[in-house]
Amino acid sequence: MSEGLNLLRIQSPCFVLNEQEFKQGVHEFDAALSHHFLHHIISYSVKTNSLPYAVAKAKDFGCFAEVVSDDELELALACGYGMKEIIFNGPMKSKSRFLEAVMNGAVVNVETHREIAWLKELPADGHYKVGIRLSVNISDISPEDAEGENDFSRFGFNDVTEEFSNALEAIRSIPQVRLAGLHIHRTSHSRSVRFYQNIVAYAASVIKKYQLELDYLDVGGGYYGIFHNAPTFDEYAEAIYESLQKQGLEKLTIIVEPGNALTAAAFSYYSRVIDTKHLPDCILLTTDGSRNDVDPFFRKERYMTEIHREKEEAEVVPLQIVAGATCLEYDQLFRLENQPELCVGDMIEYKNVGAYTLTLTPMFINYFPRVYSLSSDGMKLIRDKWTAKEYMQKSNI
Repeated sequence: MSEGLNLLRIQSPCFVLNEQEFKQGVHEFDAALSHHFLHHIISYSVKTNSLPYAVAKAKDFGCFAEVVSDDELELALACGYGMKEIIFNGPMKSKSRFLEAVMNGAVVNVETHREIAWLKELPADGHYKVGIRLSVNISDISPEDAEGENDFSRFGFNDVTEEFSNALEAIRSIPQVRLAGLHIHRTSHSRSVRFYQNIVAYAASVIKKYQLELDYLDVGGGYYGIFHNAPTFDEYAEAIYESLQKQGLEKLTIIVEPGNALTAAAFSYYSRVIDTKHLPDCILLTTDGSRNDVDPFFRKERYMTEIHREKEEAEVVPLQIVAGATCLEYDQLFRLENQPELCVGDMIEYKNVGAYTLTLTPMFINYFPRVYSLSSDGMKLIRDKWTAKEYMQKSNI
């Protein structure tokens, strides 16, 4: 990421979006799907990275917006998407937004019983389409990719019980509504090609079981991005195609909802060393960033980092601990063993941090950091650092 980036110009801590990396991910996924399917939609997962500039750029690159709340829907509309470029998922749809989306041509996947009841309030003289979410238990469908013996989902309608069949019957009883799609989003930790092959095969069996005449299959997200030693977009697309072809369903429009696959590698995070302290067993490096920004769940065990030093040569020291600037004792990021000593002013770059970071960064001690964009036109600030003014803008004192 640092190539073409003037480290002296950026004010840390900050995120940097590499627009070419972002665009490449979209275009490679598009090429893979185009190779196998007549019709497909790539829908950018807004929840994964809801930075307005990124949401708008995804549209420029040809994506729809996949949203899971009224707030995300309003953000997508504000970023230039039309209602027909929206995939509306999740249980947190309000009645008014749900009906508006259905009536104005969004792809709306029914998630709850109340949404089925709302469908009955659509104008009787209209013709409307919806999809329905099918619950996926990974332990049953792809046990090699499961977490435990009952890796069930709390989302969608379950076909092991009568939830799914009852939901189908209820939707079919509404004259002005046609069931047009099936939504099967589920993420496995393995992100394996085998997993997608298995869940699509399961979806195909359900489509055949109920003799559903659909326009689309929404496979959801959870894919690896462009990484070494990881499945490629073409391998995912081929697996989905093969599972559908076996059931004669390969002509369905395929919807994918990538988030991590598009944003992770496109963003880096930069923080500077602001202080060093010599402890009995190590050197403690305090940086102006925080683990809150790059690992909001505090689960990561390692990071992809690159260190940019102001001095070319430095003494090798046994142990350095890199810490953040918050008051939390455990705001520690990683250790450097037998590496040249870092100095105040040195910059640390954390790579592949674009997924579920900016959307989950807390307003703790330091407010939202700056975000820059790097493109062929150069570098620009796309979100300034939040201050007390932005934090207080909706408050009454």
